[in-house]
Amino acid sequence: MKWAFVVCAMVAVSECFLQVPLEKGQTAREVLEEQGLWEEYRLKYPYNPMAKFDQSFAVGPESMTNDADLAYYGIISIGTPPQSFKVIFDTGSSNLWIPSIYCSSAACNNHDKYNPGLSSTYKHNGGSLSIQYGTGSMTGFLGYDTVTVGGLAVKNQIFGLSQSEAAFMQYMKADGILGLAYPRLSASGATPVFDNMMTEGLVNQDLFSVYLSSKGRHSSQGSVVTFGGVDPNHYYGAITWIPLSNELYWQITVDSVTVNGQVVACSGGCQAIVDTGTSLIVGPQSSISNINKYVGATSQNGDYVVNCNSISQMPDVTFHIHGQQFTIPASAYVRQSQYYGCRTGLGNGGDNLWILGDVFIRQYYSTFNRAQNMVGLARAK
Repeated sequence: MKWAFVVCAMVAVSECFLQVPLEKGQTAREVLEEQGLWEEYRLKYPYNPMAKFDQSFAVGPESMTNDADLAYYGIISIGTPPQSFKVIFDTGSSNLWIPSIYCSSAACNNHDKYNPGLSSTYKHNGGSLSIQYGTGSMTGFLGYDTVTVGGLAVKNQIFGLSQSEAAFMQYMKADGILGLAYPRLSASGATPVFDNMMTEGLVNQDLFSVYLSSKGRHSSQGSVVTFGGVDPNHYYGAITWIPLSNELYWQITVDSVTVNGQVVACSGGCQAIVDTGTSLIVGPQSSISNINKYVGATSQNGDYVVNCNSISQMPDVTFHIHGQQFTIPASAYVRQSQYYGCRTGLGNGGDNLWILGDVFIRQYYSTFNRAQNMVGLARAK
């Protein structure tokens, strides 16, 4: 598998940027469904998408949860010589952490573990790291080493080495998480990877972009994170630039959500986080229930179920943001399971915040601009 590649415009070498290909692996949910364990698992480890965005964790421990539908991960390496890890590039958190040889949790035993003793560039930090999950936690300690992302070697990058991990992690393909949100969200005050890239002048522009391919159920064709630029091969038309409403997460204001021209949620405006580390579009329960009712879905065991034969007749869901319309067709918001039929990718969050996760990002190429504190959205190819 290619770890990274350089893309250069014809005009000048200075227009180069680096890309990390993303794999789309089998999700934890699909693994559990195959094993007939999904219903038992979901009761034992309930999904709480908003735990990650609980304001009490805004400074200090960073909160995460068992999103069993996460599918995309990329490869980074840590240390000298390099040790490779699969990580979720997560715009909803700010820490980098990976499993370590000091962890014996089930989740560590079926993932690659970092061994600091094998790296000549490792330095111990001594600080502890605790990241709260919806149903458990990751605990560990901090260290420094060279972290290589997309061919960019970030020296003396602080990162977490896990000593224990929540049980649900054992079903995930990724080994760890690389957070791409703002520094003040970072647990233990650890400087995020992208901040060090900017400080060290490793990127031409202080922004990065995410393209999630929607080709095929398990296709990894073309999904990519681009550091230091935008790749026009991955979107149509112009980018709509939206100012952030809070420079903590990649948070923006949504004006309303409509179905067939009728406002069905977010009347008068609401706050939304563009988050590559959440698989669904998530919103307050009353709003999500209303949207699902309008598109013809019925609630069943925590999912919103639809008839697989009706997808072509189902209406679009449109997010009105910064004077533009961002439309999600039924073919994009309905997910098909081999074992559980068809259900929408519109989930309850039980909070005022919305999360525009992978269901949204697959439709809209997303650029995260730290120089201007804006999110750019353009229709994905």
